[in-house]
Amino acid sequence: MDPSVRQFFEYLEAGRGASPHTIKNYGADLREFFQFLGTRKTSEVDPLLIRSFLTQVKSRGCSKATLSRKLAALRSFFKFLAREKQLQANPVLGISTPKRDKKLPRFLDLGEITHLLEAPSGKNWEGKRDRSILETLYSSGVRVSELVGLNRGDLDLLSGLVKIRGKGKKERIVPIGEKALGSLRDYLEALPAGRKSDELSHPLFLNRSGTRLTDRSVRRLILKYARQISLKKGISPHTLRHTFATHMLDRGADLRSVQELLGHANLSTTQIYTHVTTRRLQEAYHRAHPRA
Repeated sequence: MDPSVRQFFEYLEAGRGASPHTIKNYGADLREFFQFLGTRKTSEVDPLLIRSFLTQVKSRGCSKATLSRKLAALRSFFKFLAREKQLQANPVLGISTPKRDKKLPRFLDLGEITHLLEAPSGKNWEGKRDRSILETLYSSGVRVSELVGLNRGDLDLLSGLVKIRGKGKKERIVPIGEKALGSLRDYLEALPAGRKSDELSHPLFLNRSGTRLTDRSVRRLILKYARQISLKKGISPHTLRHTFATHMLDRGADLRSVQELLGHANLSTTQIYTHVTTRRLQEAYHRAHPRA
């Protein structure tokens, strides 16, 4: 690995507090870019070369989202090199990010989310864990990476609050509902004696080995229960986050509050959910109004 790339990832992890997911994706993007460069050095990179690389990526049929991420990786990398005086100029400056197609987030209706939450049997500690995971995701709207990163000390069962470490290691406090709190209590009480711990830094959600549950494991268990209830829609942990936000706005929560609960840096990110609720209002209007 090029020393400058190694320094960049050390900076991302320590200085920026980037998530493992971001670091993994940026690593793949930069490897692809260096393969494209061949024998050329980073000092030889200019805007024309960056555009040539992006054109090659686009020719393979990559989505705008993928293209934007690759450009973001390059922009961050070359900005770092320029700041560290390893380059005289940043070759990515002036290259605009392609406009992404706005897709409405996929969410579950109240009946679907209720069936999903009730799917785990809860007869053993793992079933109770799965139920508490689903309830927590829907009750708080947290990202799956934030969920699996929770420690025992982050959860206050008395106040009904949980401390979330979000993107860039930014912390926020979010409330969780009584149903989720009840399922969390059931799970913690059902843990085998060898896995119970009062250590505040101990992982909240454990796997069979007694170690921290992973993002992938949570995705698998959600798909498992979606199949169990014959849910037709494609679903992921983020679907529960979308469902949380949509249901909150449907029932009168203001946009700023939902933004804070979700941990969005920009209100524009949260505003996508207003399109969902507006569309549903329009559909209800056209179904009900005699002159619609």
